[in-house]
Amino acid sequence: MAKFPKSVRLLKHADFKRVYENGKRQFSGNLTVFFLSTPAERNGVSPGPRVGITVGRALGGAVQRNRIKRRMREAVRSRMELLERAHVDVVINPKKSVLAIELAALSVEVGRAFEAVTRRLTERAAGKSE
Repeated sequence: MAKFPKSVRLLKHADFKRVYENGKRQFSGNLTVFFLSTPAERNGVSPGPRVGITVGRALGGAVQRNRIKRRMREAVRSRMELLERAHVDVVINPKKSVLAIELAALSVEVGRAFEAVTRRLTERAAGKSE
């Protein structure tokens, strides 16, 4: 079973804010992904990817928002290996339609978004090294 421990989650407001203000966006049908490359080392430790999920009040009451977050966490858990080698912070903003689609379809969409993020980061790194 895949896990989603605190070490791979964005938890601090400042980290979310940094990704929103300085990062790039990747749009998808049911979610928007914000991402920002991180340094290869943080406090002497080589960080992996970190993922945060935000669900605004406009998406419904607490029960609906919590259901959206649970579904998103499960989709991220199942596709986290796609970001394994990336040094990136990712924030996912789901849309209300996440409640209506199958979990398998949501998982595939998260996987496609993670692949796009990885591709854009490698293209950017290749562009810098030339």
